[in-house]
Amino acid sequence: MRMIPVDLSGLTVMVAQPPHPKMKDRKNGLIAVDAETGKSLMSVDVLFVGNGNAEVVTVVVIEDDISGDLATGTPVAVTGLIARPWENEFNGQKKHGITFRAAAVTSLAG
Repeated sequence: MRMIPVDLSGLTVMVAQPPHPKMKDRKNGLIAVDAETGKSLMSVDVLFVGNGNAEVVTVVVIEDDISGDLATGTPVAVTGLIARPWENEFNGQKKHGITFRAAAVTSLAG
């Protein structure tokens, strides 16, 4: 699968929603895990602000790679952010989008 590195230089980055478990199966309460390490995955809604625009995206990161208190509004560093395009078919309808994965999300609050 194609992975596209994301350049965050010049952007202000902060937490929009605190980390929460990434669900593999909401119906059965199964939490998603990293395919390589088997560790739990978390989703963090992050606000990117720059060039007069603001956008909230959900970033997936291994739970162990989240550092500090990530409350709403906390400035953060997002390390190793990549975008992955995806496409699936659900009930005969094609759907597509972009997922974001980071190596780490770290609080910059002092």
